[in-house]
Amino acid sequence: MAIFKQIVCLANSRKLNGRCIAGKEMKLGEPSGWIRPVSARENEEVSEYERQYKDGSDPRVLDILNIPLLEPRPKGYQRENWLFDPKSYWEKIGRSTWNNLQRFTDPIGPIWVNGIHTYNGLNDMIPLESAESIDNSLRFIWVDRLTLSVFRPGEVFGNLKRRVQGRFRHEKAEYWLWVTDPRYERAYLAKPDGEYEIGECFITVSLGEPYNNACYKLIAAIIERE
Repeated sequence: MAIFKQIVCLANSRKLNGRCIAGKEMKLGEPSGWIRPVSARENEEVSEYERQYKDGSDPRVLDILNIPLLEPRPKGYQRENWLFDPKSYWEKIGRSTWNNLQRFTDPIGPIWVNGIHTYNGLNDMIPLESAESIDNSLRFIWVDRLTLSVFRPGEVFGNLKRRVQGRFRHEKAEYWLWVTDPRYERAYLAKPDGEYEIGECFITVSLGEPYNNACYKLIAAIIERE
């Protein structure tokens, strides 16, 4: 039987044929630990049908919602995973605001393991052997400036597809991470190649599924001042 947990949605990001939804649980009006609802499918993505409210609308970042959950489903460093009940609707009960977000931020410190980079990234990759010691896969942080870079990362290899990368500084380290927030991907892929400055914002960083013996840090949500 499902139990309902209340979360503030802090990520609704692209994942294969669905989405990765995540947020912080609310207990007695105060934020608690992370919850990532996952499906029973191999890649655990959440389909549009499964995540929609009764009126057919999609959960948005900053929605306060009740989610029907069946049991914890931790997997490796993704300890926040909970199997959701696909037979029950998700329920929106309100919205959070920018002024409330500072209390949701995680403790200040490096974003997991630094010092390893991909060809186009910076501090964006963690080898799986290093990830074995990590017990969480979501971070919610404030940054004073975010730069979104739109370019063709695989152009030298004949791949002309464009991507959006977020670049920021946090705790004396620079990060260049791919953006999987679909709202910002769509908005900035509609612009010419280039760099676009965003002021202060909150971002959710997610540690994605293992791939080629490594895992990758991704910007799962961007929240600008209202």
